[in-house]
This record gives sequence, structure tokens and C-alpha cells, in this order.
Amino acid sequence: MRSIKIIFLLFFFLSSAQIFAHPEDELIIREIEEGQLSFQDDQMTAEYEAALKRQRLRKLNAMSGSKQFFLFVKAGIEHIIPKGLDHILFVLGLFFSSLVFMSLLKQVTAFTLAHTLTLALAALDIMQIPGQIVEPLIALSIVWIAVENCVFKKTNKWRPLVVFGFGLLHGLGFASVLSDYGLPQGSFIPSLIAFNIGVELGQLLVLIIALALVWFFRKKTWYRSYIQIPASIIIALFGLFWFIERVFL
Repeated sequence: MRSIKIIFLLFFFLSSAQIFAHPEDELIIREIEEGQLSFQDDQMTAEYEAALKRQRLRKLNAMSGSKQFFLFVKAGIEHIIPKGLDHILFVLGLFFSSLVFMSLLKQVTAFTLAHTLTLALAALDIMQIPGQIVEPLIALSIVWIAVENCVFKKTNKWRPLVVFGFGLLHGLGFASVLSDYGLPQGSFIPSLIAFNIGVELGQLLVLIIALALVWFFRKKTWYRSYIQIPASIIIALFGLFWFIERVFL
């Protein structure tokens, strides 16, 4: 009887080992991807994030060029919609500054050129600024743009330059995400361009949706009092909350 129990326990142990047997790296990566692991040790967190990034790069390098391109376009779109609420609110801040096409076009163009520049410089490791500095400043840029919308009835001639400056910050924010994701060595430039295209498509979609929502009210006398200013105040409050959260919490 005792020998039977030993055999049974041995069988159970071997069966359990077989069921839960996974290569250690694969198990860790899978749990990180599923969001099951959290670490209190910063060094351990950095090591596992690096392991996850290495696996992503191996997968990317195994893909064809066309698949890589569309993957990074998708990643750029997703960084705006639905993951980039702060960038969405900045773009909406630009939108609510003016419905005059040329004025809005100048601001959006300045923002695009600026974040494209710093995104490229950061991705090439030419410019690196810690996220602890960039993220609070991005939040303040949202507040600034929204407050200007409430103070000034028309955008002043310096607005595109201000937007360009803030666009440089947002480009660094995009770059931090791209750095975490990883760029394949064999198609670095195409992947960078694809990600930026995705970001632009996401921003364009935000503007189209916003325009569709206010299209029938844009020429009403009460548009500024009941839509433009309240919307800008809400945007400013979000930005202020994020600034406090990113600096003090």
C-alpha cells in the first residue's frame, strides 16, 4: 500500500511538472504580455521589460517589410486612438481655437512638422529627454492651448510658433512609446515613417470627428459661449490634472 502511494505521488508530481513545464523566458514574457506580473523592484522591472522588447524585435525582424510597415502604421494610430488621450485633447485644443480653415491648417501643420522632427531625432538617439520632464510639459501644453482659446476670440499670429514649440514636446512623447515598442534594424527608417503616418491618421480622424459634431453649430452666435469655451475649460482641467499627477503623485 505504501509503495502504491509513493507511485501515485510520483505520478502526480510528474504530471504536474509536465502541465506547468514552460521555458522560463517564454513563461515570463507571456505573463508580462497578459499583464499578470508587477514588480516592486525597479531593476527587475527594467530587466523584464527589456526581455519583452527583445522578443518583440525578434518577431518584427521575422516579418516581411510590408507587414512591418502596416504594423507601425497601426501602432501610430493606436497611440492616438484610443491610447493617447493627452494628444487627442491637445489636437482638440487646436480645433477649438478656430474653425477658420487656414488658421487651423497652419497650427496643425506646425504641430506635425515639430513632432515629426523630434520623433526622428529621438528615435535616432540624437535627442533624449527624460519622460519625467517631457510628460508634465505635455500636460502644461494642453492647459496653455485651452486657456488661450478662452482668452482670445481669434488666434494671434504667434500661435503657430507656440504650437510648433509644443509639438516638439509631443514628438518626444511619441518617441518614448516608439522606443519601448522597438524599431527593427533592417527597416528602421520605413518603420519610423510608418509610425508617423499612423499618428497623422489618428490626428486627422480626431479632427474629422470633432468637425462632424459641431458642423451644424459652428456659425451660431452662441457657439463660442456654449461650445468653444466650455470645451476648452474641460480640456484645460484635464491638462492641469495630468500635470499635478505627473509631478506630485
